[in-house]
Amino acid sequence: MEPIYMDHAATTPVHKEVIDVMYPIYDEVFGNPSSVHSFGRKARQHLDVARRVMAKSIHANEKEIIFTSGGTEADNMAIIGAALSNKNKGNHIITTMQEHHAALHTVEYLENQGFDVTYLPVDETGKIAVSDLKNSLTEETILVSIMFVNNETGVIQPIHEIGELLRNHQAYFHTDAVQAYGLLDINVNELMVDMLSVSSHKINGPKGIGFLYVAEGIKLSPLQFGGEQERKRRAGTENVVSAAGFQKAVELAMDNRVKRTKLYQSYRKLFMKKLKEKNVQFEINGDYNSTIASIINISFPGTNVETLLTNFDLAGIAASSGSACTAGSVEPSHVLSAMFGEDNECTTNSIRFSFGLYNTVENVEEAAERVAKIVKRLNS
Repeated sequence: MEPIYMDHAATTPVHKEVIDVMYPIYDEVFGNPSSVHSFGRKARQHLDVARRVMAKSIHANEKEIIFTSGGTEADNMAIIGAALSNKNKGNHIITTMQEHHAALHTVEYLENQGFDVTYLPVDETGKIAVSDLKNSLTEETILVSIMFVNNETGVIQPIHEIGELLRNHQAYFHTDAVQAYGLLDINVNELMVDMLSVSSHKINGPKGIGFLYVAEGIKLSPLQFGGEQERKRRAGTENVVSAAGFQKAVELAMDNRVKRTKLYQSYRKLFMKKLKEKNVQFEINGDYNSTIASIINISFPGTNVETLLTNFDLAGIAASSGSACTAGSVEPSHVLSAMFGEDNECTTNSIRFSFGLYNTVENVEEAAERVAKIVKRLNS
């Protein structure tokens, strides 16, 4: 039985062209980018080109890109860095109840340090109400952090409207765009975001690298200390090999964004069509018409997550109950709890299927067949 990977929202396979770019650099480019000699300059050149590619992908300036170890560090840097550097203006932070734990736990840390935090609710569609944000803003608000696309449901948040609302407010606007990047057209100027987090391994790049966009003029305290790399904002010798791989992944994602979106939409429709043909009872969590193409979160009434995932795995299907960062936990999804209430059965019977490079029409159909068989057996 051939295994079928349907968990691309957790991580993606590294594209072969990305690997092909990285191998020669491992072998030939070993200089420290901070060194002034030819070996260092060669490494610096690769880093500079990668930074320009990242910046162009979101319509930013290369000076506004900080390389990080991934989305988690980017979120931490944005949230903690902005809070600490601007606490003289106030101590109020606004976020949502359904953020990725990389942001949610970071905000909780700041709350324990004395910051006042407002956690905005989401409705059953998986979206926040911009009016709730407007009503929560005060003269003490210094940061608003709201994810672009939810990692469990795929629901897109009203980022442009939020940016418009905050245009004349002192609060900085940060968005975790880890799930949005590569599938949605992102223009930081039009969206009016001040900071934006991205991770390489979500777009078929190497793990352990990402970037944080920080608009020029934004005050941000560093989280680590040492050298003067990344314009004194992140000390430590840069990861040149991964930056080059990340660059290639970005180029592939940008070149194929529209094509990939249409392909993943077709996979998602096919998957649901096959489940319906097999008379499987299911519900889609979140507003289907406001989700990215690669993610669908499905509730299977009469089942539970642990049993489903165990049986799926035995049948060769890799899926998820939500964030891979809490894999193994049988706790109800905090995202679905925020949407439907903690006692709603969908918080413990829902599975996230996410499509990507490892999928084909054939294995999506086969996956639906296997899922249907398992769900019907568990419900019989």
